[in-house]
Amino acid sequence: MKVGCIGLGDIAQKAYLPVLTTLPGTELHLQTRTPATLARVADTLHIPLAQRHTELDGLLAQGLDAAFVHAPTAVHPTIVTRLLEAGVPTYVDKPLAYELADSRRLVELAEERGVSLAVGFNRRLAPGYAQCAEHPRELILMQKNRVGLPEDPRTLVLDDFIHVVDTLRFLAPGPVEHTVVRARVREGLMEHVVLQLSGDGFTAIGTMNRMNGSTEEILEVSGQDTKRQVLNLADVVDHKGQPTVRRRGDWVPVARQRGIEQAVHSFLDAVRAGKQLSARDALATHELCERVVREALEQAS
Repeated sequence: MKVGCIGLGDIAQKAYLPVLTTLPGTELHLQTRTPATLARVADTLHIPLAQRHTELDGLLAQGLDAAFVHAPTAVHPTIVTRLLEAGVPTYVDKPLAYELADSRRLVELAEERGVSLAVGFNRRLAPGYAQCAEHPRELILMQKNRVGLPEDPRTLVLDDFIHVVDTLRFLAPGPVEHTVVRARVREGLMEHVVLQLSGDGFTAIGTMNRMNGSTEEILEVSGQDTKRQVLNLADVVDHKGQPTVRRRGDWVPVARQRGIEQAVHSFLDAVRAGKQLSARDALATHELCERVVREALEQAS
């Protein structure tokens, strides 16, 4: 199976390549326009010269069976369009694009061509978060914070807060009937944002503070006199009377803990089976992100 990896930044090197390089029966091809990065990464992974590419045309000429896109978000529309038009099943690190119109176009193109398109919302497959879907969820609270990093609202929401948006959608136990957005934007930079979704019997609240005292991610679901917390995608704390802590095993790979290993296997298993994957649900997350950006900017004006 010929698999391409486009873009060799931190997310590719730290999360995806450690998984892709261990898959049996996989011929891995790397592509980046930066020769020095290509040589360094490929040498480290012992990738043959014939499987190293500085141009997308050269990569596509290999007759790929699947591709993973980890290039900067700004170039996602161009790269993904080329892959889909070539009939290559494509997995894209979130988001599909910064602009909703581009995201919609890519989803529609994939459907028109009958080609799989998947978006990397790995938290849905992270064990701690996936197990929360089996827990009472009358109240869902999620916060993802950073230190001293206010940012352009669209970039912040689509590159980072999108994980919070998608996790709330994933864990919501019923249809969302009400949506509320609150944000603080000063001098064009978003400092914090809050999203509240609610429906029959549940409320889900997601927050991101870029002026926080620490970098952290905390998920909490509760209901029926029980509560479960997941701390930084690793430790799970169940509260029912006395709290019980389950820590990540010492030998559990980070890619498995964060759901990336599962996402890679799920995508490639579908490709092998000839199953077409749709990005329609992922598009709904992008649509909600667009609403967050729009309302945050309206509040700032």
